[in-house]
Amino acid sequence: MTPPAKKQAVDFPPTLGELDLHLAGEGRHEDIYEHLGAHVRTIDGVDGVAFAVWAPNALAVAVVGSFNDWDQTADPLRPLGGSGIWERFVPGVPVGSTYKFAVAAADGSVKLKADPYAFQAQVPPLTDSVVADPQHEWQDEAWMTRRAGLEQFREPISVYEVHLGSWRRDPDAPETPLSFAQLAGELAAYAVDMGFTHVELLPVLAHPFSGSWGYQVSGYFAPDARHGTPDDFRALVDTLHQAGIGVILDWVPAHFPKDDWALAKFDGTALYEHADPRRGEHKDWGTLIFNTGRNEVKNFLLASALYWLREMHVDGLRVDAVASMLYLDYSREPGEWVPNEHGGREDLDAVAFLRQLNETVYAREPGVISAAEESTAWPGVSRPTHVGGLGFGFKWNMGWMHDTLNYFQQDPINRRYHHHALTFSLMYAFSENFILPLSHDEGVQGKGSILTKMPGDRWQQLANVRALYAYMWAHPGKKLLFMGNEIAQEREWAHERSLDWHLLADGGHAGVQALVRELNRVYRATPALWERDEDASAFRWLEANDTEHNVVAFLREGAAGTAPLVCVCNLSPVPRTDYRVGFPSPGTWREVLNTDAAAFGGTDAFANGTVRADGQPWHEQPTSAALDLPPLGVVWFSPDPAS
Repeated sequence: MTPPAKKQAVDFPPTLGELDLHLAGEGRHEDIYEHLGAHVRTIDGVDGVAFAVWAPNALAVAVVGSFNDWDQTADPLRPLGGSGIWERFVPGVPVGSTYKFAVAAADGSVKLKADPYAFQAQVPPLTDSVVADPQHEWQDEAWMTRRAGLEQFREPISVYEVHLGSWRRDPDAPETPLSFAQLAGELAAYAVDMGFTHVELLPVLAHPFSGSWGYQVSGYFAPDARHGTPDDFRALVDTLHQAGIGVILDWVPAHFPKDDWALAKFDGTALYEHADPRRGEHKDWGTLIFNTGRNEVKNFLLASALYWLREMHVDGLRVDAVASMLYLDYSREPGEWVPNEHGGREDLDAVAFLRQLNETVYAREPGVISAAEESTAWPGVSRPTHVGGLGFGFKWNMGWMHDTLNYFQQDPINRRYHHHALTFSLMYAFSENFILPLSHDEGVQGKGSILTKMPGDRWQQLANVRALYAYMWAHPGKKLLFMGNEIAQEREWAHERSLDWHLLADGGHAGVQALVRELNRVYRATPALWERDEDASAFRWLEANDTEHNVVAFLREGAAGTAPLVCVCNLSPVPRTDYRVGFPSPGTWREVLNTDAAAFGGTDAFANGTVRADGQPWHEQPTSAALDLPPLGVVWFSPDPAS
């Protein structure tokens, strides 16, 4: 393609200035999304759209679309110096127009590429970008003002992880996912009813293949068009905020798909990805790896993160697959990876990018959450960068998740041999700011649902699930539960069908849901369970070694003046009567939760009500009480304020 000098009646000045080009080249243009892409403008009294794209190795670039009959000679872009950016204002382009960039490469080929900075994309399998002009008027000022003052480490955080395409579907059209507009009110009402503080959305960034669950992103500034427009997504977030629910977004800077119309070899060269496949390709996932050593690529990803936090009012980012970014030899055999300049396996570029990301996010958008899905022992993931950490606010505690599920999957007769799989997490529970995840990954691809992982008959399976959740909610760390787990979903999750809401007609499943609702209520009302999550001195084992009876007990403490909480877990199918547990102070203690309550599907046969802690010193505590522990049950106690 060799575009003509000009086919426009009037030439307009560039819409990017020298400072824009300078900051973009240095990778420090935090709002570059306001300049690259397609932007509705009025210039010299003329309405139109300013198009701009980074393609430094292209011989020529033109914008083509529904407004010019896809004519590659109609609207050529011009290069802006040596920046690699091509730009032009095109008059008369309507909002809603579809478009792509026609990029002429050095090898003579011309490819039509979707706009990397597009705010809107077509519904797959269509692949064009769409000219968007945001019109949503936000109504969440009170929420955003409060957010800016939050110190999230000392807040209660209970997250409901949701895949929007399969949370609920219209029974009359089960093949079609609900829209953002349809989901907004229902999801907000459900999250409020269940007591969650946040929803976390599996990636809703534009992606071509629904089977990737959103983790292979093609549009880093556009929400998934399967559910509606960008303004529809804004309205969803707004509705959740007005209901008091925060929104965390799964965000994927580790890799992107190879689709020829998207980011791959964007200007005919490896531009966003590494050229060497030993660094630039994920063989496991069939995707390409971002070259975070390149300023413009870092800028692209950084701007994407800020865009969702600023322009879409998202309250946090859960960064996917961090381990795959940190290690050059991730899922590679010897000879399939290139050591860093020091001969090591760490990806120094990715480490520098993640630190810059977190420093910028927390400096520019106070009160938000950044959380890493990181499954290795990399030190300081959630520690500040000035002490050598990666700067995330939180890290998913994958070790806790694996060990805990391993324990609960054991037949109770064998749990004594796995007892310390349950207690080991407290050896490192305060080394990071942890989120405890029972996520989507634990109920797919042949792993079975949380319910079917449990041993025993159906009553025991349900009791085990209830005990697992009560142990989890009492354990130090913020909470995350994938949709369907709160109703003890039987089938594995599948992204193309609704959850099995009909299960709630069964008392056992409804009981699990009622328990999760109550766990969230008591959790949020009990500062001892969240305000000192990062403080090892706020946790004390009362009983960590009773392998014979499958019992553990521990104490959680909050700030001075707040009530402590005692948690006792009997993880055998045998009730324990007159089981002595130490208490930190004498007096009346009230049973605030019992997973064996009839309301939760239990027997109600081992309710303690209130107990007097006036016995002998026990468990290194000044007094004690004899308790009745239900089979496969967990009980929580708090001082009775009336005593």
